[in-house]
Amino acid sequence: QVQLVESGGGLVQAGGSLRLSCAASERTFSSYALGWFRQAPGKEREFVAAITWNGGRTYYADSVKGRFTISRDNAKDTLYLQMNSLKPEDTAVYYCAADILIGVRPNEYHYWGQGTQVTVSS
Repeated sequence: QVQLVESGGGLVQAGGSLRLSCAASERTFSSYALGWFRQAPGKEREFVAAITWNGGRTYYADSVKGRFTISRDNAKDTLYLQMNSLKPEDTAVYYCAADILIGVRPNEYHYWGQGTQVTVSS
């Protein structure tokens, strides 16, 4: 059972930056592919970024490519999402997720954090 806890959300002006963290309570953290998803009010949960177990490959949604960077530190059992050039449309609850195989759909991930709110003001 992998427990994930996100942190780092908050309120930021458009054009600003935030770094989200996702800490895991599982010694086999390095065995899992990890992803970030987000969900805005009234919308479905959508893919943001994903990273393979060793960080060797990363994937991004077109809407965040070039602005967001996903990374992981397996020694610290922590996943990160560096978000730059934030836009109001990035406002959402951001969730980290883990599973053995990497994917870009929410139903491909078995373990989820509780989410952290990111609000970007115009």
